Amino acid sequence: MKFTYYGHSCFAVETAGKKILFDPFISYNELAKSIDINSIEADFILVSHGHGDHVADLIPIGKRTGAKVIGAYEIVEWAQKQGIKNAHPMNFGSANFDFGRLNFVPAWHSSTLPDGTPGGNPGGFVVHGEKPFYYSGDTCLMMDMKLIPHYAKVDFAILPIGGNFTMDADDAIKAAEFIQCKKVIGCHFDTFGYIKIDHDAVKAKFAAAGIELILPEIGATIEL
Repeated sequence: MKFTYYGHSCFAVETAGKKILFDPFISYNELAKSIDINSIEADFILVSHGHGDHVADLIPIGKRTGAKVIGAYEIVEWAQKQGIKNAHPMNFGSANFDFGRLNFVPAWHSSTLPDGTPGGNPGGFVVHGEKPFYYSGDTCLMMDMKLIPHYAKVDFAILPIGGNFTMDADDAIKAAEFIQCKKVIGCHFDTFGYIKIDHDAVKAKFAAAGIELILPEIGATIEL
């Protein structure tokens, strides 16, 4: 199972023979300027919410690859108006796809699309592939995370750690306890001044809590 990090909260997972891209925001991220979005392949694109730092490259990548775009009803409706042909709208609930079962679960955040229209409810995803995993999307710490083990015993979780707009490291550690997961991939950090972190300090906090924290380099692919 391969995980490729494209910066901020954008990453791809290869599972069950499918390439799943999450929250495509690359070309407007100065830290990801080495990434050519035209080289990215995807069978599915999952969108957690409508903010520009999660959908900026959704339309060009979606059109070029023909990937099935999955997200809140309002986000899918907006994407279809931009020319996306292959899409599947959801609200909080579950559905089956070629890669396996998908749970769209709540996140506590906001969601407005680039043109100012409402993006519906922000959310996260539990993906049941070769190894079940949880991506929380942008969120603060919330008690709803205690329900994640109801959906799956997740092998790893992708959680924001930058603070200010989302959880910081301390809250992400508590989130890992709630979801009963000992392996966390950090996201939503360093991109803007508001969310810059001290990498060594954050790693030390996770280590002290007995949780493995992975902070992959932008463009790096790791095996999970």
